[in-house]
Amino acid sequence: MIAPIAGFSKFSKEEKIEWLANTYFHDRETVISMLKRYWNSDEKLQKLHDEFIENTITNFYLPLGIAPNFLINDQMYAIPMAIEESSVVAAASKAAKFWLDRGGFKATVLSTEKVGQVHFMYFGAKEKLQHYFHHIKPELFATTNHITQNMEKRGGGITNIELRDKTDELNGYYQLHCTFETVDSMGANFINSCLEQFAKTFATAAEAFDAFSAEEKDIQIVMSILSNYVPNCIVKAEVSCPVAALTESESVDANEFAAKFIRAIDIAKTEPYRAVTHNKGIMNGIDAVVLATGNDFRAVEAGIHAYAAKDGRYSSLTHAEVADGIFRFWIEIPLSLGTVGGLTSLHPLVKLALEMLGKPNAKELMQIVAVAGLAQNFAAVRSLVTTGIQKGHMKMHLINILNQLEATEAEKAYFVTYFKDKTVTHSAVVNAFTTYKSENAS
Repeated sequence: MIAPIAGFSKFSKEEKIEWLANTYFHDRETVISMLKRYWNSDEKLQKLHDEFIENTITNFYLPLGIAPNFLINDQMYAIPMAIEESSVVAAASKAAKFWLDRGGFKATVLSTEKVGQVHFMYFGAKEKLQHYFHHIKPELFATTNHITQNMEKRGGGITNIELRDKTDELNGYYQLHCTFETVDSMGANFINSCLEQFAKTFATAAEAFDAFSAEEKDIQIVMSILSNYVPNCIVKAEVSCPVAALTESESVDANEFAAKFIRAIDIAKTEPYRAVTHNKGIMNGIDAVVLATGNDFRAVEAGIHAYAAKDGRYSSLTHAEVADGIFRFWIEIPLSLGTVGGLTSLHPLVKLALEMLGKPNAKELMQIVAVAGLAQNFAAVRSLVTTGIQKGHMKMHLINILNQLEATEAEKAYFVTYFKDKTVTHSAVVNAFTTYKSENAS
């Protein structure tokens, strides 16, 4: 049994790697060599990456790709996407090119409200708590002036504080439900700082509130934390065109395609098993751009999936219809993003990605990210109702399989041509590769 280690965080990076290699691996030299191969030769840049998190031992690379030809609100974009999954960037690019000749994408930010809550327990008279809240509310704003002044100069700040009674769901449970405008920052640190000050003021001032009994003055703060569910921070993206313009081949009937496409969306609205995979495809596009621009894709994922279940049943995030001969496809999602603060000003590739996008503000980035999700979904559903998803996906996956087989560049070129008119499966590639190597053995 491996013994616990004390003081690991105080080890140097070299010492951490030595301990890891000696403790968990047989071939320690290979492990050490591999970890160091991924260090950046620029020591200053490497130190910057080392300090993003704790106990760093090396860098973990993801491909950064580009999906060009996105026309969004009459402006052209090449969208950066950081992702490891085959075919995502290709699918986004294909959708962008398809809609480029059909008016492009339109996107609108509908609202930008962020949420944070102070969760507390109180077991006294409800009317006294209501009276106390109205008494203390102005002071809650006043005691956060030192936190909010810079945000207010940029047009943001605290927009409201409400007292919410949740005792029907949990005995004694109440919350201060607080809303914020954080402009171009995601605002997590700002919101949490405000909430912690609210909690301190709310609990402390209760001790001097004369209407409370001694027991009622004991307001028990449980926690103060922002919420990643932002149902009032919404962006909408859409595409539309005449039904007749939906197909690029005379062999595919446009009306039939539109009907099958809408039916596929309706199935994702109705069937949660399908909706989860349907929305995962949307998140392929969203997460890739969120990650490339230094935002928190985990917070975005959590908030969007909660929104997909807002009506009590998990459902499709996208919608489609035909009205008066016009096909419409759209998405409305909550997105809490920032273009200042955090990694946006630290990670060199994040700064490059944002510059590539024209240094967008938070609202513009919300629109770009929503469009990436919509494009990804269009490409996936289009494939599903026509050729099937595997044809394009496995063609892209072919290179990954060949890399696993350690194929040379010449062999890769040969098999790309070989499988041009064949179905790509892992076993088919392995068998063809083995036969090829056997027939060409010297």
